[in-house]
Amino acid sequence: MKQITKLGLLVVLGMGVLAGCASADRTLAADEQMTVAKAQREIKVGMSSAEVVEILGSPNMITTDDQRRETWVYDRVSSQVDTSASSQGVWLLLFGAGGQKSSARSSQRTLTIIIKFDEQNKVRDFAYRSSSF
Repeated sequence: MKQITKLGLLVVLGMGVLAGCASADRTLAADEQMTVAKAQREIKVGMSSAEVVEILGSPNMITTDDQRRETWVYDRVSSQVDTSASSQGVWLLLFGAGGQKSSARSSQRTLTIIIKFDEQNKVRDFAYRSSSF
């Protein structure tokens, strides 16, 4: 009977050690289909507006200039949250105390793409800006 109790205690201590070393690290990110690299690689002067929609999707805003030429604006914001947590179960078993450490870090990225079309709805110019904070 004493051997079963000792074995049970060893199993519980082993589980406590493993729990104390465990940590969680999850990353939650927004859809990042649109990137600067994608804009540089795939958007070309002379493309039709339909081709642009196939690549980037629908714009956030469409305006026209005094000559009725369209300008499309794509504005994307993505957020990333990194969290981690670790518990100290061994201390709980051996000393009657325990704890949990956790931390979180967040960042945001913005991407703005501006595409100007000519009278035939072909890309005549485009620009982009990206920032991280």
